[in-house]
Amino acid sequence: MRRLTYFVGASVDGFIADTDGSLDAFFPLPDGLVEHVVAHYPQTLPTHLHEQLGVSDPQGPFDTVVMGRGTYEPGLKEGVASPYSHLRQYVFSTGMTSPDPAVTVVSTDPAEAVRELKREPGEGIWLAGGGGLAAALAPEIDELIVKFYPFVLGAGIGIFNGPIAPLHLTLTGTEVLAGGAVVHTYTRNSARRPA
Repeated sequence: MRRLTYFVGASVDGFIADTDGSLDAFFPLPDGLVEHVVAHYPQTLPTHLHEQLGVSDPQGPFDTVVMGRGTYEPGLKEGVASPYSHLRQYVFSTGMTSPDPAVTVVSTDPAEAVRELKREPGEGIWLAGGGGLAAALAPEIDELIVKFYPFVLGAGIGIFNGPIAPLHLTLTGTEVLAGGAVVHTYTRNSARRPA
């Protein structure tokens, strides 16, 4: 069965965006972070930036990306309707239609839709955000990879922005990057997975 990986950047205090959804506080990016992502997770970089970032072959663990409307819309406002054209793209929203044939808008229950995707053949599924969708999909998350940026935001949208049942995780990897960012990889404890 395919796995769902929540791969996300956060402040040290666990926020993925400012209260208004802005990512301004996350820039400039810490030294070494882009190079780490290019080397290990090039599929998580938008297709239109591949050439600029030196990604010639975006191979990796994912063939599908799922995201909420708030994660998708900033690119759309910049004219990028298919941000990850190298992946199958799903946007969860009850109030929008797809502006691009390569993007599937899903208005049904996110957890059930992801369970269906997991049953299909293929590679891993990347949960790009946001925090509300992550909370809705928490029971389906198999792996959590958090790029902690070296700053405190103080308030904002949390990694899981909504109530969830406790997730018991095992730390399976840590990388400290040159600019102070830390990448933690956690795997869900299967013994505690809900039935």
